[in-house]
Amino acid sequence: MTYIDLVRSRYSSRSYTDEPVSEGDMQSILEAGRLAPTGKNSQPVTVIAVTSEDGFERIHKCSRTFGATLALIVCCDRDRSWVRGFDGKNISDIDASIVTTQMMYQATELGLGTCWICWFDPAVISEEFGLPENVEPVNILVVGHKADETSPNHGVRKPMEEFVRYA
Repeated sequence: MTYIDLVRSRYSSRSYTDEPVSEGDMQSILEAGRLAPTGKNSQPVTVIAVTSEDGFERIHKCSRTFGATLALIVCCDRDRSWVRGFDGKNISDIDASIVTTQMMYQATELGLGTCWICWFDPAVISEEFGLPENVEPVNILVVGHKADETSPNHGVRKPMEEFVRYA
């Protein structure tokens, strides 16, 4: 499968079987995230890999996981992130997004489904998982064996001429 085929095949899965993600697959997914580039190679991202019933109960206090058997809470240490000098933009959310994207596509290559979740209360996640004040939960990537088909809007994209502007 080419990379573009992989990208085209991936969709947000919102239903999973109860079959757990294997330890080997989870480690491959985490390795893809660990190898992700970050601003100035500061590597400010950490991931909380949730596989236990207790961990899922804590997430469910403020979000959904659609029955996935693995949830990766992607966090970023704002104090370690690179800051753009021109305007003070802290790129922690960008670094976390790059890490998440690499893990998402590794899971897809392994035949697993994913859903990138930003609908959660960061204060609840921080409290439930004991995050220090400078560490922000940016998103949750749920991973599992898909029990659904592609969503109706998968593959619907605006035309290239609306997407790109040449200068």
